[in-house]
Amino acid sequence: MTITEVLQLVDQLVQKKTGEHLDDLEKAVVQGLWQGKTYNQIADECGYDSKNYIGDISRKLFKVLSEQIGENVNKSNFSWTIERAKNSQFFGLVNGNVTWCPFSPQNDQNPSINDQDKTSKSRGYHDLTIAPKITHFYDRTTELNTLSHWLIDQNTRLTSVLGLSGIGKTTLVKQFVDLNLQHFDIIIWKNIKLSPSLDSILTEILTSINPDSVLTDNKLTQILNLFRDQKCLIILDDIQELFIKEKSAGQYKSEYRDYQPFLTMITETEHQSSLILISQEKCQEMISLDEELYPVKCLDLEGLDSIEILKNYGLQDQDSWSTLIQLYEGNPVYLKDIASLIKKIFSGKVSEFLQENSLIITEGIKSRLNQIFERLSLIEQQIIIELSQDNHPVSREDLRERLSLSSMDLINGLDSLTKRYLIKIIESDQVLFSLSPVVREYIKVRCD
Repeated sequence: MTITEVLQLVDQLVQKKTGEHLDDLEKAVVQGLWQGKTYNQIADECGYDSKNYIGDISRKLFKVLSEQIGENVNKSNFSWTIERAKNSQFFGLVNGNVTWCPFSPQNDQNPSINDQDKTSKSRGYHDLTIAPKITHFYDRTTELNTLSHWLIDQNTRLTSVLGLSGIGKTTLVKQFVDLNLQHFDIIIWKNIKLSPSLDSILTEILTSINPDSVLTDNKLTQILNLFRDQKCLIILDDIQELFIKEKSAGQYKSEYRDYQPFLTMITETEHQSSLILISQEKCQEMISLDEELYPVKCLDLEGLDSIEILKNYGLQDQDSWSTLIQLYEGNPVYLKDIASLIKKIFSGKVSEFLQENSLIITEGIKSRLNQIFERLSLIEQQIIIELSQDNHPVSREDLRERLSLSSMDLINGLDSLTKRYLIKIIESDQVLFSLSPVVREYIKVRCD
């Protein structure tokens, strides 16, 4: 049983009882308990002076788990009890039973010096200063398992997490990181909005890990040597900021073209590390490389389909929540804006809001879609405006007849819009293209 499975199970049980997911400290405590560490050790690793606070948190978790599992849970039996719960049909999170339990009471109570060295090394270097803090996490178990399989089991070197603004890309990756700290020696999170230059990012990585390191003119070689020597996980958020506005998706600005050889080298060179790109647009390196030859993966995120996402907003009429979620495509940020609007204007009554029979575009949603629309080329804008005129899917032939575009411009425009996750492709007797209801309504509002 992996620590990822342990954390997912405990989080599930705690959330069922309290309505809240594990916070970062509670996750660290669960991980420490599973690894057989003392409260003092956990406190040291978490930066607390006293073991008493860690003990208090542990006992609260034990109480919740005891009530949910139906048997007494304490520090000495934590690992075995969680394993039995995991292997039961009721709590099973993955197929197949697991009988091996690391750091259990029956295991060696006197770890060797080598084991202690491994534990010390496993703490590694983690720089998550600008990564978001996760307070609520919903319904992404499949995506988490996919990332775990790619990055831990397959050692995929380059992974993109892609989707519309607000769909939950950054939240998903941060949750994965929180659950899998122990699998990487070094974890560093960077945001392109704050530090777009590749040279500055490489410099920050190298000097953060070793302040005494001597930087050479070829930092790429130094980074690749680091990636070979230690298992690193580097996250680059908001990759779309590297691309030119008003051009087709994924075209680099001239000052950032050095990312292309960097990403290519990451995939073509042997090492044990991984790079995660978070973006609203798919870059060319994620398209042209053959997955059979290079360890490259893309995870396209769609909206959520769980009423859990609305439980903390103080809304009424739970029977109507699924309709609201479907209307706004399960986009967490869209739903947060709409929930706030419903709470203020409709006293939290979702059924009254739905009686308006109108898809409301809030200023927050409009602002996000404005940023996306302003990145589009003129050809993409023409196509998306034309698609907004229909409430049904449209064929490529129909679009060609209605737009004064060459076949090449139309096909490239449609391809670019799919890379931005703005149009949906429907395959039947012929290939059809459509907009989501939110994007369609936004275009109509913008063009009025």
